[in-house]
Amino acid sequence: MDGICTLANDRVYDQLIALLNSIEAIYGRPMPVCVYPYDDNTTQIAAEIARRPHVQLYDNQESIRQWDEFVRRVWDTHPTAQANWQKVNGDKYYRVGTHRRYCAFDGPFDRFVYMDADTLLMSPLDEIFARLDKYDWVVYDFQYKDLSHVYDLSSPKLVEIFTTAELEAKAFCSGFYASKKGVFNSQNQEMLLEKLRQGEAEILYPMAPDQTVLNYMVMRSGISHCNLSYELAEEQKTGCCVTSTHFTSQDNILYDQGKRLTYLHYIGVKSRFFEQLCAGNNVGFPYRDEFLHYRYLHEPNQRPQFTTKPKAYNAPPSLGTKILRKLGLKN
Repeated sequence: MDGICTLANDRVYDQLIALLNSIEAIYGRPMPVCVYPYDDNTTQIAAEIARRPHVQLYDNQESIRQWDEFVRRVWDTHPTAQANWQKVNGDKYYRVGTHRRYCAFDGPFDRFVYMDADTLLMSPLDEIFARLDKYDWVVYDFQYKDLSHVYDLSSPKLVEIFTTAELEAKAFCSGFYASKKGVFNSQNQEMLLEKLRQGEAEILYPMAPDQTVLNYMVMRSGISHCNLSYELAEEQKTGCCVTSTHFTSQDNILYDQGKRLTYLHYIGVKSRFFEQLCAGNNVGFPYRDEFLHYRYLHEPNQRPQFTTKPKAYNAPPSLGTKILRKLGLKN
């Protein structure tokens, strides 16, 4: 069975609804979706998922426990990550829940597409799934142009483990990918852990933990890999990120120079801005109307209405806010 999966908790409630509604709107028929819990803070999303017969909240506690443990073992091999994390937030591990997307390798779907909660589907995924007939890993992004959030570029071991050509060809964003059940199992995990213990862990980039670990897993295990940003002809490929400001909208579908996007990733727009917007605050960010359309697809009368110019989500803080932050009175 094919399906789409994502990772969520109540902090991304509004984004999850928008994503689920976009999947429903694009397919126009039931598409199975599995939501992996980031943590135990799932009361709101569980209620929403219960209203959707083709969506499930993953509850295989053994799988969740096993992947949580694997991730801790991965970061136990890193020479500096834990000390640095403890300085930043007092914890030995950082954002462990974000790795729970790996539960898809045990999950209900034989083949799956993973989408971050801060994405919207813009086209059916037939071409992505079709590539899984030939490959075990399929992505569609341009992360290879910026490896600084994939690996620690200061590590001399990086170019010993992977060639420059491999890095350019295979690095990917962990916000959207397709794979298959069982691609990674306990045997893969032990092999990868052993290589990390032998000193390879230093190439991991600790501040994007799930992305760096997943890239390492895919690239070091040597599974077959395809990036549509390389495979598609120039006249077919599109961008996918909210940072591309030239997309045009038609009937709440985005196009890149006339070509329909596969998905839109609101990368860099923090969850609090979506929450503020849905609470009625006039926060502006690119493709806000598309997000609002899908978020309120089934309840358009609840969609916030604004008559004034929005305040940009990335606007510099006011002088008053700067002072309060300096005094430790505001985050």
